[in-house]
Amino acid sequence: MDFPFTDEDLLPAVQNIIDTEIKPMVALDGGDIKLLGVRNGKVFVQLGGACVGCSASGNTLKYGVERQLKMKIHPDIEVINIPQGYEDKWEDIAMQYEGENS
Repeated sequence: MDFPFTDEDLLPAVQNIIDTEIKPMVALDGGDIKLLGVRNGKVFVQLGGACVGCSASGNTLKYGVERQLKMKIHPDIEVINIPQGYEDKWEDIAMQYEGENS
């Protein structure tokens, strides 16, 4: 499926929601989240702080971050967490996701 928005259109909208709604939510538990980029409807983030190694981080990503972005922007958005130490390689990882879906 072709995503109806360009990456450039999505980036500021996603950044705004992360900064104003999601970041404060995860900060309550000592966590952090950083937007690394957007590619073809996939949002690449990096969880930090107390989220690193937390057993609930997968739920935070799926039912917190992804759910919020799906409700506010588009239902086909997918959020992918890039592990610590791989933030400089998020674009390579994004290309792997594209290869899986072609």
